Amino acid sequence: MSAQQIRITGTVQGVGFRPTVWRLAREDGIRGNVWNDSDGVLIHAWGSAAALHHFVQRLRVESPPLARIDSVVCTPLDEENTPPESFHITESQTGKAGTAIAADAATCPECLAEIVDPNNRRYRYPFTNCTHCGPRLSIVRQIPYDRAHTSMAAFTQCPACQAEYADPADRRFHAQANGCAVCGPQLWLEDGEGKRHFAEAQTDAIETVAQLIRQGRIIAIKGIGGFHLACDAGCDDAVASLRQRKQRYHKAFALMARDVEMVEVYAGVDATEAALLHDCAAPIVVLNRSAERLAAAVAPGQQTLGFMLPYTPLHHLLMRELQRPIVLTSGNRSHEPQVTENEEARQRLDGIADYFLMHDRDIVTRLDDSVLRLADGQPRLLRRARGYAPQPMLLPEGFSDPGNILAMGAELKNTFCLLKPRQAILSQHIGDLEAAETYRDYRYNLQRYRQLFDFKPSLIAVDAHPDYLSTRLGHQIAADEAIPLIEVHHHHAHIAACMAEHGLPLECNKVLGVALDGLGYGNNAELWGGEFLLADYAGYQRLAHFRPVAMPGGTQAIHEPWRNTYAHLATALGWEQVSGRYSELELTAFLNRKPLASLQTMMEKGLNSPPASSAGRLFDAVAAALGICRDRSGFEGQAAIELEALAAPHFAGQREHAYGYEIDGECLSWAPLWSSLLDDLQTGVAPGMIAARFHLGVVSAVAQTAVRLCAEYGVQTVVLSGGVFQNRLLLEGVSQQLHEQGLEVLSPVAIPANDGSLSLGQAVVAAAMTL
Repeated sequence: MSAQQIRITGTVQGVGFRPTVWRLAREDGIRGNVWNDSDGVLIHAWGSAAALHHFVQRLRVESPPLARIDSVVCTPLDEENTPPESFHITESQTGKAGTAIAADAATCPECLAEIVDPNNRRYRYPFTNCTHCGPRLSIVRQIPYDRAHTSMAAFTQCPACQAEYADPADRRFHAQANGCAVCGPQLWLEDGEGKRHFAEAQTDAIETVAQLIRQGRIIAIKGIGGFHLACDAGCDDAVASLRQRKQRYHKAFALMARDVEMVEVYAGVDATEAALLHDCAAPIVVLNRSAERLAAAVAPGQQTLGFMLPYTPLHHLLMRELQRPIVLTSGNRSHEPQVTENEEARQRLDGIADYFLMHDRDIVTRLDDSVLRLADGQPRLLRRARGYAPQPMLLPEGFSDPGNILAMGAELKNTFCLLKPRQAILSQHIGDLEAAETYRDYRYNLQRYRQLFDFKPSLIAVDAHPDYLSTRLGHQIAADEAIPLIEVHHHHAHIAACMAEHGLPLECNKVLGVALDGLGYGNNAELWGGEFLLADYAGYQRLAHFRPVAMPGGTQAIHEPWRNTYAHLATALGWEQVSGRYSELELTAFLNRKPLASLQTMMEKGLNSPPASSAGRLFDAVAAALGICRDRSGFEGQAAIELEALAAPHFAGQREHAYGYEIDGECLSWAPLWSSLLDDLQTGVAPGMIAARFHLGVVSAVAQTAVRLCAEYGVQTVVLSGGVFQNRLLLEGVSQQLHEQGLEVLSPVAIPANDGSLSLGQAVVAAAMTL
C-alpha cells in the first residue's frame, strides 16, 4: 500500500471540494482523510499506486463547478502515519491565510428547481443555496471559509438543514450559507414609514413587490452585495422619477429580465452573449438594443442596453411575477457607494424608494454588479466585481517570489491589488475616490482584505499622481508601517496590467504599448493620455503621443466639453481662421457666446490650463462639436459613449472618408481632422457620418503609427489599453489593421481596460523593479 500527502491550492473552499474528494476516494477504494486549512485543501491518502494515481487524475477533472485548481502537489506520507479504516472529512484547521475565496455565484439549476417545486421544503424560499451557488465573499469574515466565520453564524440550522450540512453525500455538505424558511434568513417588506408588511410570509412580500412595480413604484431591494433600486423599465414615469430622486440624470440604468427570451424582445443576443448571461458570475452584459421600446430614460443617447438575468432565488421569484424587465440599479444616491445595511438604507434611500424589501443576513463586503461587453470577438470586463472578485490571477513566469506588494490603484474606478508569490488578488470595483463615502469604503475594504488574506505588505505601489487619494494613503501606510514605496507611471501600469493578464513572462521582449485614456501622470508631471510606449515590466520609453492641447479651466474642461472643442480648434487651426471661415456654423455661434478671450489668455499664459496629450479630451472635443454633452458631461465618459453610439450605424459605410492626421516629430497632430470635420459640418453632412469619419480617422492614425514604430524598433507585439479602448469601434478597428500587418495584438479581457486594472499594473511593475 502506498501513502501520499496531496496538497491542493486554488479556489477549493466553500465550493463542495471536500465532498467531491470524499466521493472519489470511496469510489477508488482510497483510505484517508481530507480537511481545509489556510493554504487550501490537504489530503492524506492510502491505496495502491494505481488507485492513488487514478484518484489524483479524477480530482483534476471532476472538481466542483465553482472550484479552480491552481496546483496539485503529491509527496510521500511518513510511514509512521496509520491509515484509517475508511475515508473521512475532518475539521478545518486555521493558520496563515493562503487559499482563495470563491466569488459569489448565481443560483444553480438544482436550487432553482427546488424553489419552484411545490413539493420541496424550500419552495419559494428566497435564500436557497448550496455549495454550487450563493454568497461567498459578500458574507465571509475570515479564512477558513466556515460558517462561524460568515454572517450566517447568526442563524442556527434546524435539524433538517443540519442533517444536510453534516452529510458528505449531500450537495449542501458544509454549505456555509445553508438554511431554510424555518432557520435561515428572513425577508420582509417595509413602507417608507418603517412599517413592516408580511414579516411572516416571504412569498406574499415578493408578490406584493411585483404588484407595486407594476403600479410604477420604486422599490429598494436588499440583494447579495448591497441594495438595488428597482422599477418597471417600461414605465416612463417610474424611470424618470427614479432618475430625479437618485440624482442620476444621464448614465444608463442596468436592467434585469426573467430569461434570455425576455431580453431578446429588447436587444440582440448572440450565442456568446446568451452564455455570458447564463454564466455563474451573472454579469450585466451590454447588448445592442432592438426596435422594441422601453422607457426613454433607461439609456438616453445610447444604442445599447445592459441586461442581467436573476442571480439569486429572490430575483428569480420576483421576475416570475413580471411580464417585462425591471430597472435594477445600485441602491445609492449618485456618486455614493451602494448601501449595504438596513438602517443605512432607511436613511440614505429615504425619499428615493417608496418601499424596502429587506432581509436579516448581514452583507460583510459590498459588491457592485460586474459589467461585460463583447468586443473584437471576446467578452471584456468593463467592471470587475460580483461574480469575479476576489478570484486570484496567476502571475506569469518570473513572478514566483515578488514578496507581498500592496498596490493602491487609481482615483477613478478604483481597485487595489494584493500581489503574493505566484498570484495577484484584485479587489472588486470600489469606485471613484473623490466621493467621501466611497473613499471610506475603500479604506474599509483595504483593511478587510489585509485581514482576510493575512497580508502584510513588504512594498507599497502607488500612481505617480501626488494628488490621488489612493497615492496619499499609500504614502501614509508606507510611513506608518516603515515600508518602502514605489511610484508607477499611470500609462506604464495600464500596459503592464494587460501584459500580466496575457501571461507575458517577466523577461519578455519589449512590446509597443498604446495607452489611450482621459488623463494620467507622465514624465515630469506632464498630463498624458494618448501614448505610444516601448515597454516591458521594468520600464518604458515614450516613442510618440497625441499633440498636447491645453485644458482651459483644468478639471472644468473634463466636465464642460465645449472648453476642449475651443482649445482643440484654437490649437489646430487658430480661432480667428475658424470663426472667419466657418462663421455661419451653429458651433461657431455657440462658442462665440462663451468667454473665449479669457480662455485664450489662460491658455497663452498657462493659467489653470495644463496641456494634455489626452485621447479622452479629443473625443470630448469632437462630441461637443457635434452637439453632444456640449455644455456639461453628466458622468465620466458620457460624451465619448454617446459619440460612439452616434457613429456605430455609419461606421462600415464611411471607410473611404476617414479624417486625416499629421506627424509632427513625435506628435500626432489633428489639424487635418478638424479641417475636414468643419467642412463636413458646413456642407450639412449628417452628424452620425461625421462621428464615424472621426472614429475611422483615429483608428487609422493609431494603427499606422503603431505599425511604423513596430517596424522601426523591431517589435512584434502591440498592447492596447486605457479606458478609451472600451470604445468598440476603436478597439476593433485598430486591432484589425494591426493583425493585417502580421502583428500580435493584446488587449484587456479578464480585467478592465480602464483604471480598474491599474492596481494590477502597479503591482507587477513594482515587482519587476525589485526582482
